[in-house]
Amino acid sequence: MRWAGRFEHNDARNTVLPSGNAHKWGHRRAKGILETVNHSSTQPGQVVIAVDVGGTGIKCGLVTPDHEVLHSERHKTRTERGAAAVIETILGVAEGLAAKAAVEGLTPVAAGIAIPGVVDESAGVVRYASNMGGLKDTPLRQLAADRLDLPVRVGHDVRTGGLAEATLGAGKGFDEVLFIPIGTGIAAAHIIGGKVLAGGHWGAGEIGHIIVRPGGPLCGCGQRGCLESIASASAVGRRYSERVGTTATARDVAERAAAGDVIAAEVWAETVDALAAALLTAQALYDPELVVVGGGLAEAGEQLLGPLRVALRERIAFFTEPEIVRAKLGDEAGCLGAALLALSVAELDHPTDQAAPVTVEHVTAP
Repeated sequence: MRWAGRFEHNDARNTVLPSGNAHKWGHRRAKGILETVNHSSTQPGQVVIAVDVGGTGIKCGLVTPDHEVLHSERHKTRTERGAAAVIETILGVAEGLAAKAAVEGLTPVAAGIAIPGVVDESAGVVRYASNMGGLKDTPLRQLAADRLDLPVRVGHDVRTGGLAEATLGAGKGFDEVLFIPIGTGIAAAHIIGGKVLAGGHWGAGEIGHIIVRPGGPLCGCGQRGCLESIASASAVGRRYSERVGTTATARDVAERAAAGDVIAAEVWAETVDALAAALLTAQALYDPELVVVGGGLAEAGEQLLGPLRVALRERIAFFTEPEIVRAKLGDEAGCLGAALLALSVAELDHPTDQAAPVTVEHVTAP
């Protein structure tokens, strides 16, 4: 089993992609969603500013209307400094990208920002984000628009990453996609025809808090037996460590299970079982064509996905079994999703399309 490398944050301010090695992402061609770009509506040198804010680091860049990343940077978030400092860092990073674009003879036309927490995308307000220094009712869209003098769109990090995976990554060609990143926590994004459902209270997709084991481990939300308390990468490592008395990560557990460690195999099987139970509920509620699994746990590849498909198939009853695949965009999904948000607000992706543009909609999930 091979695990993909993970980004380690450092103090470098800029990481510029070498000339000639810019990323080029394809277009989705399903039912008018992100179809071929109408280049006649764009001007040479136009770019959008894309910012993906995480609890540890910020991934950002300058992206063209055809999804080519011309410049990429990574910065530390340093949330311990508090909410005001975090906001200033986000705005400063975006402003720095605008300045970089000017130096390179490029024209920024919009900005997209992905951020964790309870995000009201329709208002562009971060209602609450505990891991962002305690942000509360922060009008991030307006603050960024005022600083940059550009149109701005703000999105929830998982929903934005899901938008990118559904449009440019593993979900390309599918209309109904459920994106589930499994890392320190577990959440989901449900994408239908290029739209991400945010829910009536901006909380759609909290699949990690489906109770799969009543009375089970205590979850950070206060409930017991949530999926996140059993199957998140942090929970996998913790449950194994509690049984053997030594500290281990989810990667350690996967590797030891593959090598024949009985306790590791037991923990891994329990993880798969819990994920299958939650996916059964998700399939009943959403009926996606495709489930895209991302995050740290997905780095185990078929060691996770193979047994998960079997476990879901054993439970599926009369529901149609979805395809289950690994995410393709890795930790670039959030930044590319932020670019898609910016492109949609700038109306550069498909300005003549009469169908609803790629966006994050504030609607109640069916």
